[in-house]
Amino acid sequence: MTMLATDRPATAVATAERSRRRTLARSALITTAFVVPAVVTRLAGLRPDPIVALLIFGAAVVSASFLLAWAAEAAQIDVSGGLATAVLALIAVLPEYAVDLYYAYVSGHNPDYTQYAAANMTGSNRLLMGLGWPVVVLVSILVARKAGSGKATGLALQPTNRVELGFLLIAGIIAFAIPASGQIHFGLGLALLAWFGFYLYKVSHGDVEEPDLIGTAAALGELPDRGRRIVVVSLFLASGAVILLCAKPFADNLVAAGTELGIDKFLLVQWLAPLASEAPEFIVATIFAARGKGTAAIATLISSKVNQWTLLIGSLPIAHLLGGGGFSLQLDPRQVEEVLLTATQTMMGVALLLALRFQRAAACTLLGLFVVQFPIASTHGRLLLCGVYTAVAVVALIRYRRHLAATVRAPFYGKAIRHSGHPHHPVPDP
Repeated sequence: MTMLATDRPATAVATAERSRRRTLARSALITTAFVVPAVVTRLAGLRPDPIVALLIFGAAVVSASFLLAWAAEAAQIDVSGGLATAVLALIAVLPEYAVDLYYAYVSGHNPDYTQYAAANMTGSNRLLMGLGWPVVVLVSILVARKAGSGKATGLALQPTNRVELGFLLIAGIIAFAIPASGQIHFGLGLALLAWFGFYLYKVSHGDVEEPDLIGTAAALGELPDRGRRIVVVSLFLASGAVILLCAKPFADNLVAAGTELGIDKFLLVQWLAPLASEAPEFIVATIFAARGKGTAAIATLISSKVNQWTLLIGSLPIAHLLGGGGFSLQLDPRQVEEVLLTATQTMMGVALLLALRFQRAAACTLLGLFVVQFPIASTHGRLLLCGVYTAVAVVALIRYRRHLAATVRAPFYGKAIRHSGHPHHPVPDP
């Protein structure tokens, strides 16, 4: 039974209050220290060396991403209903997508930027599944063994997680139309956005579960209701402004830094930009796993993967059109290979989880194949890796075939989980 603040001894309340203030002050100071240089550089019109500018604006994007993540987590206390859930989801993905949508927008009048839009999209997708998912699982297993479960070999998912897996499975299958046609068409984008809208509807009407907050988000959640709402809205506005202010110079200097350093610009955009924007999400998920909440952590990352295959990819042709391009984002052979590699990786990841258990062997396979891709520089090598992903997916589909129909039905008939309500107070009945 959770004790309310009024039940605790006065000394405990005072100690908790001081701890909360220290947490908030420390977080504010650290993020401000990284954000201010970027804002000053941007508003003053300064043009530092591309590498220096990349570090300045990259640090600001990461810091703003943390602010946005904390605000989004704390906002779960007050958010309820479909529209509010949709708005919150759209705001929360801003750091990951701002840079990619900028590349897609510029590609409308500068075809050279098409490759960067594809690079960022495929990189963020493969980074999340190839690195984020396995790390959370392996950390969870390590924590379980230290806690006394010496035979822990995997991470069990909840039955409600089958809904997200079903959405991801269907979105991943639809996405194969991209390498098949060599383009991301406006019509496909609308279809994926509609699928994302249905996903939000499903989640917003799911069973309510109290949010589990940690660190700065928990400190925000403990604030009085009025003060918390003001702070959360302020964080949304401030972090959103910083991201929008820094997305363009960060994206441009990422390309310029690649030229100056002699590094393949495609690869730099593919991995560095997603790593910067997704760092807060990875860190929070890893912390959850380290605290024995691995199932919640992996569920969050699965949900993020759904967002990437629907909202992100669906938005790219729209941004391209608004930038002056046509109704389709045309891909060259290299970009087609990258999308095919990403799609086959997704199919493998979903197939391995059909039984709602993330085995250590599956995590190591995903991580190993993620690492293997970096030395590969040829079309033959990329297609061979696609074949490996496909082979593993087929084996897993055969092994877990009895769960396939349930996973396909889950988006339409299953029950999802929606986090809402104060973590220290009962959630009211709907």
